[in-house]
Amino acid sequence: MFYPLSLALGLRYTRAKQKNHFISFISWVSLIGIALGVMVLITVLSVMNGFDREIKTRILDMVPQVTVTGDNGVLTDWQSLAQTLPGKDHIVAAAPFIQGEGMLVGANGAPNFGFLQGVDPKLQTTVSPIASKMIVGSLNSLTPRSFNIILGQQLAQNLGVGVGGSVTVYVPKSNFTPVGIIPRLKQFTVSGIFKTGYQFDSSYALINMQDAGILLQMGHQVSGLQLKLDDLFQAAQVSRNLNVSMPGYMSYTWISQNANFFAALQMEKVMMFVILVLIIAVAAFNMLASLVMLVTDKQADIAILKTMGLPRKDIVKIFMIQGFVVGCLGTLLGVVLGVLLALNVTGLVNEIQNIFDVQFLSSQVYFINFLPSHLELHDVLTVSGVALLLSFLATIYPALKASKIKPAEALRHE
Repeated sequence: MFYPLSLALGLRYTRAKQKNHFISFISWVSLIGIALGVMVLITVLSVMNGFDREIKTRILDMVPQVTVTGDNGVLTDWQSLAQTLPGKDHIVAAAPFIQGEGMLVGANGAPNFGFLQGVDPKLQTTVSPIASKMIVGSLNSLTPRSFNIILGQQLAQNLGVGVGGSVTVYVPKSNFTPVGIIPRLKQFTVSGIFKTGYQFDSSYALINMQDAGILLQMGHQVSGLQLKLDDLFQAAQVSRNLNVSMPGYMSYTWISQNANFFAALQMEKVMMFVILVLIIAVAAFNMLASLVMLVTDKQADIAILKTMGLPRKDIVKIFMIQGFVVGCLGTLLGVVLGVLLALNVTGLVNEIQNIFDVQFLSSQVYFINFLPSHLELHDVLTVSGVALLLSFLATIYPALKASKIKPAEALRHE
């Protein structure tokens, strides 16, 4: 707890106009530097949160939150599981699917590798928002034995086909005939095109589950069940519970399917935080330098205070208060500007793009064509805490230096 005298003197030194204007200039530079560092850090973290949120949202358009399959990679008794799992442990819906790989050849004759997913259109809408991502056609067009296919937008462009066009699908299965072994293939009719804004658009194709069973020779088996949860962030816990309570089955989550990717995103955010904290550290160093010069300039004042009986610890508090006030003001200004910028950066960048007729982000490179931003209270508090801590640490050395001034030596040259 600071004594009133220490607090009053510290605030007075902060408000007072120093005779040495260079010291005042460095103090202002320190305050602006801290504010700038805090503002930039909050804005950058918010933008990275926005990218993370957009990517997760787009991934979840195609990747189930939790997947259940058998130890051998297939499910035979999936109907009973699909009826019993919903309503248990955050699970609200379940839908079967058949997963396969194939080579697709369209009108231009160019082969394209793709992931085939056989789905039940009615059940699929309960676990995935893919139906809302259709830009042409409908998910309900995938009726049994119609051999219709729905393609991602980029994949359809690569194949040179549109709705009504034909696509030949080759799968890594073989048919034994009197003339030898021939690859298994089937011609499908394009009945729809979807767009998620992510890499699925260039590699995923949807077909009816019964058609997939015929093509991939799955019979009545499926690859697994896709589960929808009431809270997607409970996926890891739900998966662990299922693995324990259901021996003979295996479950995994949307996080584990993309673990390396999300780990890289988190590492990038941490490294960006560390790098940008250096801006605040430089500003704190400037504040340290200004306080050291101020202590030198105020040696006579300090000597007089000590001869009047002011304890050494109160001298320390005076200069710590002064430096910390600068740090607090810089942090507060940076938080206000950072929050305002983070909340409006998307619209601001869009306006700049419209005015100068430029496109900073290409959807072909970054999967999105705008700068997303998602402000989180945790980031604001963390950045503010780091800025205040660095400001506090910068006051320690000058304050201790002031407390060690000897009155006799300081007043000798006055």
